[in-house]
Amino acid sequence: VQLQASGGGLVQAGGSLRLSCAASGRIFNIYDMGWYRQAPGKQRELVATITRAGSATYALSVKDRSTISRDNAKNAVYLQMSGLKPEDTAVYYCNAEIWAIGGAQNDYWGQGTQVTVSS
Repeated sequence: VQLQASGGGLVQAGGSLRLSCAASGRIFNIYDMGWYRQAPGKQRELVATITRAGSATYALSVKDRSTISRDNAKNAVYLQMSGLKPEDTAVYYCNAEIWAIGGAQNDYWGQGTQVTVSS
């Protein structure tokens, strides 16, 4: 099982971007999915999570500027962010709780995608 994230890049302040992450492999079921980020010199922090049923939670810092969504048929999760600020600059990681076929439920992480917001 692996997660592949994409969609990062260089964006001007006030701009928007959409991050995507797809899970692949021998997957029986995917439970919660989410996005985290880690800025230089800081700890990894939660950005947003979404349950399989579509219930979402957000960090206060992004709550009014972000929308997390998922496509269960595609084993994918997305993060749409607008009104980007320089403090949103970080490596963004997708995360998913996955029950693999023939295995147990585990926490999986994507490889990270860099988001840089210029002022």
